[in-house]
Amino acid sequence: MSKGLIQKLSRRERQIMDIIYKQKEASAADVRGAMPDPPSYSSVRSQLRILEEKGFVTHSQVGKRYVYHPAIAPDRAKKTALKHMLNTFFGGSAGAVVTTLMDISAAKLTDEEYARLQSVINKARQKRS
Repeated sequence: MSKGLIQKLSRRERQIMDIIYKQKEASAADVRGAMPDPPSYSSVRSQLRILEEKGFVTHSQVGKRYVYHPAIAPDRAKKTALKHMLNTFFGGSAGAVVTTLMDISAAKLTDEEYARLQSVINKARQKRS
């Protein structure tokens, strides 16, 4: 795992990453335009530079602008963020995370989602045996 993945992201950095993942690529102006209550343009540029130093984004130059791209696949970033949350808020317990998620969203799950969850649980039990 790269050094950048181990480092924590600030709230604003996570917000910027969300925008870049959604847009696939974005300039500092694009990022700033998509932010609620945006900071100054120079602040966004600074945060993009920091994200690049941490290894979360790369850039290419298009004319006079820098266009930023995610350096980490979304699935890998999700797993890293979830592992951090698991350790920070749930003491490393996957069961506690699942229980909390079920408490929050059980009424919104479809029968297909319940079946998928049951399948994942069954596979995990088989791996444990």
